[in-house]
Amino acid sequence: MYSPGHAGASAYARVGVQTGVMGASPHRLIVMLYQGARQAIAQARMHMRQNNVGARGTAIGKAISIIESGLQQALNKDAGGEIAQRLDALYTYMTRRLLEANLKQDETMLVEIDNLLATLEEAWVGIGPEVAQLTAAPV
Repeated sequence: MYSPGHAGASAYARVGVQTGVMGASPHRLIVMLYQGARQAIAQARMHMRQNNVGARGTAIGKAISIIESGLQQALNKDAGGEIAQRLDALYTYMTRRLLEANLKQDETMLVEIDNLLATLEEAWVGIGPEVAQLTAAPV
């Protein structure tokens, strides 16, 4: 479903997150992308409550960048089939809602996207042992 390379690594690094990105496995990198996007949304929510418009926009922009340039770009739509296609559509929806949340100053939209990302992150972490087993198996 996701490309095995480090295509998302450079996107993640570009938006300011640094610890261990280049040495991470592709599976771990996706987890880090989910965590980074959720952290940016949490910052956006804080800035929204404080009426800090510039910082809110920066945080939302960071979340969008992680979703578009990291998660969405890492999808392997050929190998991932219908699941990858649905994730692609979901990521597009998320970026649209984040933009709308910024324009309307609507924290509930930020919470909605954070919840979606949390669900995806939990599922991705849940398949970690299976992924580790597959990558450790002799070819």
